[in-house]
Amino acid sequence: MNAGENFDPNTPKEVIIRLMGSIGFSNISRSLHGPVKTSDPLYDGLTKIHKKFDARKHWRHCKTMGAVRDQGNCGSCWAFGTTGAFADRLCVATNGKYNQLVSAEELAFCCHSCGYGCEGGNPMQAWKYFEKHGLVSGGNYNTHEGCQPYRFPPCHHGQKGRGLCSNNKIELNHHCHKKCYGNRTIDYNSDHVKTKNAYYLSHESMQKDVQTYGPIEASFMVYDDFLHYKSGIYHKTEDTEEIGGHSVKLIGWGVENGVKYWLLVNSWGTEWGDHGLFKIRRGTNECGIEERATAGVPLV
Repeated sequence: MNAGENFDPNTPKEVIIRLMGSIGFSNISRSLHGPVKTSDPLYDGLTKIHKKFDARKHWRHCKTMGAVRDQGNCGSCWAFGTTGAFADRLCVATNGKYNQLVSAEELAFCCHSCGYGCEGGNPMQAWKYFEKHGLVSGGNYNTHEGCQPYRFPPCHHGQKGRGLCSNNKIELNHHCHKKCYGNRTIDYNSDHVKTKNAYYLSHESMQKDVQTYGPIEASFMVYDDFLHYKSGIYHKTEDTEEIGGHSVKLIGWGVENGVKYWLLVNSWGTEWGDHGLFKIRRGTNECGIEERATAGVPLV
């Protein structure tokens, strides 16, 4: 792994810890929250698991695949990891007819069973919310894209990797709105999209599910050396400090210099890491990355 500066050295530790908002990550049995998917009739149609796979290249018509978003000074990573994967899967399922972001804002502050908004949430409960209630469209901060765009400012905008999140006010949870405030021509009720299920993925089924349906959400435990990631394949070094559970979007995998990796999209802006993306060692359950991947199949 190549390291560098992603956060201003003066960033308080508690500000960075706040970004880790994936709860229910450790010491909780997956069976308490949702089924573990190990097979699917559509898996049988796969001729092979690609040695190298990148959803951005496989579904080039889906503009959301490589979108790097910024959760701001809010522990809403769980909302970005899940809505990012959901939007991508909608594009795949509709062959590009649905080609926009879904609302991390609505999920974070309307799904009360998911958790605590900016104080963290559970990705599996997010997918269950998609299944039961559905979700409206919603783009990035300071846009009118979709029904409910994100309303927290980014931490890293235009600061060349030295974004000081603590310069932004500590964001408080927003009220849940049952109307469109972005593109006001959209009807709130009819804008909702749903999944037909919600599930965890076994390590063996993660690649199959991505190749079949599109990107998935993945949670892992963040250690302090991860904060300095710039390129290469991340693996935890010795004597690093555990910071907290984090949720991201998994879009592919490959092999680099003989080392297998997963390819993922973070939600800390494009100045973090490798233009907002990172690779983590695959096949060794690095930091728990292969334990709690979640997904759902869009209802179209």
